[in-house]
Order: sequence, then C-alpha cells, then structure tokens
Amino acid sequence: MTKTPFHLVEFSPWPILGSLAITCLPIGLVLFIRVSSPILMIYGLILTALIAYLWWRDITRESTYQGYHTSYVVNGLKVGVALFIVSEICFFFAFFWAYFHSSLSPAIEIGASWPPIGISTLEAFQVPLLNTAVLLLSGVTVTWAHHSIEEGNYKSSIQGLFLTVLLGFYFLFLQYGEYTETAFSITDSVYGSSFFMATGFHGLHVAVGASFLLTCFIRLYNYHFSSSHHVGFLAAAWYWHFVDVVWLFLYVSIYWWGS
Repeated sequence: MTKTPFHLVEFSPWPILGSLAITCLPIGLVLFIRVSSPILMIYGLILTALIAYLWWRDITRESTYQGYHTSYVVNGLKVGVALFIVSEICFFFAFFWAYFHSSLSPAIEIGASWPPIGISTLEAFQVPLLNTAVLLLSGVTVTWAHHSIEEGNYKSSIQGLFLTVLLGFYFLFLQYGEYTETAFSITDSVYGSSFFMATGFHGLHVAVGASFLLTCFIRLYNYHFSSSHHVGFLAAAWYWHFVDVVWLFLYVSIYWWGS
C-alpha cells in the first residue's frame, strides 16, 4: 500500500446520522414551544450525545492507537478548525448586526428608544459581570493546561483542564439562573428576540465547548496526549478562546451599552 501524506478516512455512518439527530433539535424545540411536546427534542439530545460519543471514540482510536494523524494530517486539522471558527464568527456577526441595526435607530413601534419602552433590562454589574469573570478565568486555566501539556507536566495539565471544565458548567448554571430572573421573554419586542438569540446561542456554544473539553480531560487522564501530539486539545482550546471573546463582545454591547 502506498503511503500518502493525508488521512483517507474509513466509511463512517456518524456524519449523516449526526446531521439527522441535530435536525431533530430545532424541530423539537419548535414543537415544544408551540404544542408543549418535548419528546422529539429530548430524543434529538440523546441521539446527538450518543453519536458524538461514538464519533469521538472512532477519532480517538484513529489518532491514538492507529497512528493516522501524521504531521500532515495535524496541519490539515488545524486549518479545518480555524476555518470552522471563522464560520462561527460569521454566525455571531449576524446577531450583532441585527442587534445594532435595531438599537442604533430604534423604530417608532418600540417607542423610538433603546431599550424599548417597557423592557426592564438586567443589571450589567451583577450576574453578567460574574459570568464575564468566570469565562475570563476559564481562559486562563485552559492556557495553563495547554502550557502544562507542552511541558509534559501531567499533574498540572489535569488540574488546569479540570478547572476549565468546572468553570464552563458553572457559567451555564449562572446563565440558567439569569434566564429565570429576566423580566422579559423572547417575544418581548426586538430586544427580547435579539437578547435571547445571541446569548442563548452563546450558551449553546459554551455547552458544546465544555463537552469538548470534558472529552479532552478524559483523554488526558488516559494519557492520550503528549507534548508533541495533542491536536484534539488544541482544537478545543481554540474553540474555547473564541467563546470567551464572543462573550466579551456580548457583555459590552448587550449587557452594558444596551442597558
């Protein structure tokens, strides 16, 4: 067999099955909102989690035990992750565009003011500020874990990554508490729609990133990463830093300036 500088992946059912499972999530959410039926959404969550586990299992086997992730493959994966993050930047850019389009020139229908008349906004220097500190601290701990992996310090990398995962889920806990205390909903004018769409999708990205880092923690605990081969963790760390930066823009524009 001729060796090639790239990885020809085996036939896998997970991309198409994962797409179908993820499709169940928005459809299930609409059904839950309109007819109070959460069954499809719950099934979608369970299937997405199961397929993600099986897909990560295959990638772990290919990279750790079969040695398919050569230096050429690693470079290709890095470019792929970078392009994916660029697409995510475009995704959030749309939310910021919608928000500033409505806030810089408020329509007469919402009282020609921002926030719209009747909207009681959240205090920027309470839970949102705490969430900002939590995410910034998680950025420090994931960098600590990254440098520890590169230096071959196993114990320190475990500690840093564990704290990062903990802070990520703590952020989600705080955001859930914040949502339960808001005096407005997603149907309360363009402010409610843009607020919950932007912060809600960011929360979803935090959940995905925390799950990604949790998987990396399990792999790190099982000695799957070395100082010269840890592209899986590197992808998770890049994604996490992207989530941090997006939150800073959300906090400054929506919570602080927008209130």
